[in-house]
Amino acid sequence: MIKVDNIAKSFGDVHAVQAVSFTALDGQITGLLGPNGAGKSTTIRMMYGLLQPDRGRVDVDGFNPSVQPVEARKCLGALPDAYGLYPRLTARENIAYFGQLQGMSGQVLKRRIDELNELLDMKEIISRRVDGFSQGQRMKVSIARAIVHDPKNVILDEPTNGLDVMTTRAMRTLIRRMKEAGCCVILSSHIMQEVSALCDEIVVIARGKVVATGNVAEFCKLTGEEDLEEAFVKLVCEDSEK
Repeated sequence: MIKVDNIAKSFGDVHAVQAVSFTALDGQITGLLGPNGAGKSTTIRMMYGLLQPDRGRVDVDGFNPSVQPVEARKCLGALPDAYGLYPRLTARENIAYFGQLQGMSGQVLKRRIDELNELLDMKEIISRRVDGFSQGQRMKVSIARAIVHDPKNVILDEPTNGLDVMTTRAMRTLIRRMKEAGCCVILSSHIMQEVSALCDEIVVIARGKVVATGNVAEFCKLTGEEDLEEAFVKLVCEDSEK
């Protein structure tokens, strides 16, 4: 479970996140929605410990990433918007390196990489150096790297960005499997169809704060709209007028 309690973050005079609170439960996919500049990416970075909140705290299975980074990262897998792969290493070597950082080795690590290789269809790239990979190929390796240690909490920021249709379907299947296995999954995406199909709970962030939480049906009922995209636009626009 990931709990975000009243976190805030400023960069000089820019108040990127003002007051964000929500709880993402185990066995559930929680969606994060927000327009560009809403504070969503800053919120995600505070959740996996890249940034420290100016106020409030984050708990990942009881661990605070700001003060217990090692413990929090052992039970957390994060796919950020910057992939950060090592270009001179092969796809397999990149994944293995991050598995080793999580204490994995030997046949356990090899089996897990083979499993992800099959699931994400990386056979053609698994032994190639990352330098020169397409965006979609880099995304596959980044996804595998993020979940190689089979974490119980996963944060995915635009996980299908740049993927072809078949790999996108495989990624969505993987997300559902993680939910079925009891994982806490946080999914940030601009693809409303994807959010509607996958997410049990949705958190809408605008102007650095949470403006709505609920599921698709609740948002549509609240706004009087028939689909999530129209409901999202109305929620964000109403907040900007306040």
